[in-house]
Formats: sequence, structure tokens, C-alpha cells
Amino acid sequence: MWQTLVRGLIAGVLVIAVAEFSKRNPRLGAFLLTLPLVSILAFIAAWYSGHDMPRISRLARETLILVPLGLPFFVPIGLAHKLGLSFWAAFFAGIALASVTIGLWLWLGPETG
Repeated sequence: MWQTLVRGLIAGVLVIAVAEFSKRNPRLGAFLLTLPLVSILAFIAAWYSGHDMPRISRLARETLILVPLGLPFFVPIGLAHKLGLSFWAAFFAGIALASVTIGLWLWLGPETG
């Protein structure tokens, strides 16, 4: 249980750090967002929870496929100013776009049992 709390605390600290850095320097915030810090920590935690390399390898393959499919999330937010969208409109449009791309992959993509 304590490991779960520590992981949550680390993830929360990372989110807050990125938000604070991006206030001062949006490019630095974007750079930190592109680093797979949470993924790195998740792989380490998965390794220490069972040393199951086939499971970790599958997780990495699935992540490699799904990360690009989630990138449409950023399109409406990145264009919000030009399109006259509010933050929340762009945010939810991004969630909708990413949900469509990821959902289609999960529905139509190959089964990875």
C-alpha cells in the first residue's frame, strides 16, 4: 500500500513541477512533458514488483503504439488561440480526438492476448 502512495506522490510532484516550470518557460515545460518520466518510473516499479520481463516488454510495445495515437489530444489545444476556442473547449475536443484514435485502435487493432 505504501508503494502505491509513494508512486502517486511522485506522479503528483512531477505534474506540479511541469506546471510551475511552464509558467516561467513554456518551452521548458513542453520539454519536460515530452520526457517519459512517468513511463520510466512505471517500468521501474513494474520491474521491482515481479521481475517479469515478458510483461514489461509487452507493456513497452503497447505504449509504443498508443503514445502516437494519443497525440491528437494536443491539436485543438495547440490551435485553440487561432480557432478562438476556450481552454475547456479545446481540452475536451483533444480528449475526444485522442479517444477516437485510441478507441479505434483498441477496437480494430490486432488482439494482443
